[in-house]
Amino acid sequence: MFTFHFLVPLLLRVLVLRHVYLLHSSGGASLNYSFNKIRFSGYYLPKDLFIWLRLLLGVGHFWLLVPNALRDSDNYSEANPLVTPAHIKPEWYFLFAYAILRCVSNKTLGVLLLFAAILVLLLLVILSS
Repeated sequence: MFTFHFLVPLLLRVLVLRHVYLLHSSGGASLNYSFNKIRFSGYYLPKDLFIWLRLLLGVGHFWLLVPNALRDSDNYSEANPLVTPAHIKPEWYFLFAYAILRCVSNKTLGVLLLFAAILVLLLLVILSS
């Protein structure tokens, strides 16, 4: 899903830039059916350059001058390794592993108990069939 949401916008950007390049290079004409065609490159090239420059300056303002303005304030609080944040919840199929690992303070023992729980579940499946 991450790859899809990364590659599709990238592909769309490439297609839009290719389209604009072809219009600028061929001097694409307007859809006006008269003989007086408005050339694309003469009127829209400065306009496009102005819009791109304005966009880059606007985004560059955040990139260069105020990079922390749009970040989450939780990123600046000190992490406590002993307390799991309240908003972190595992998926339902990991709840048993989460409960086992939280109940045991020793990491090695917690991992061994986790493997033991998985083995018990596998034995129940094998014995019930």
